[in-house]
Amino acid sequence: MSQTTKPQGQSGGRGRDAPVYGRGPPGGRTGDKPRRPRREPVEEVWVPKTILGKKVESGEITSLEEILESGLRIQESGIIKKLLPDLKSEVVDVGIIQKMTSNGQSTRFKAIVAAGNENGYLGIGRGKSKQMRIAIEKATSQAFLNVNPIKLGCGSWECRCDQKHSVPFKVKGKGGSVTIEIIPAPRGLGLVAGGKIKRLLELAGLKDAWTTAKGSTPTMSSTSKAILDCLRQTFSQG
Repeated sequence: MSQTTKPQGQSGGRGRDAPVYGRGPPGGRTGDKPRRPRREPVEEVWVPKTILGKKVESGEITSLEEILESGLRIQESGIIKKLLPDLKSEVVDVGIIQKMTSNGQSTRFKAIVAAGNENGYLGIGRGKSKQMRIAIEKATSQAFLNVNPIKLGCGSWECRCDQKHSVPFKVKGKGGSVTIEIIPAPRGLGLVAGGKIKRLLELAGLKDAWTTAKGSTPTMSSTSKAILDCLRQTFSQG
């Protein structure tokens, strides 16, 4: 019987130089495409559209207090970002809104965002949309527009220091069914408040204070409104 000879360098299976199919990167599945690099969010350049925005951009107005004293209305969140570059935002609460319509059940999302620099400025905004991301963006923009200056001081008779660590006097605010009272406290005591209320006071710049709350405090829309009403009084009455 005749025997067939195999070419040199080849075995009964696949040769060394033959292409290998079905082998992907380690830990990947067969046929997976390489992942695209993650795109970093690009910050939009603010272009002022109002007269007030153009004055802030040119440097004619350098502080938020000048705008409030002149009684001008802020219509661009970029104005606040320009005057307060250290301002940071934080999502306070999110939820779902459901209602029945003639076309069926409608579902929307709501968000509450607080913006503060932990040094005397705080703003709270609310937003609604069919998408959670858009609701948060609307609330963030509204929070920047609602930023108000807060007067810090030491109104405690136990402390009597000259540092700005608490409120200068007792203030009381109301929002919906919620009533909140903030009382000056001596330095080193800390914030005697609940979780979300404490975080809002920290964003405002308070380090020591007593608080009392009445009403439906788990409803953050009313609670945040009551806190902002309290802190606004420190600037208007002080």
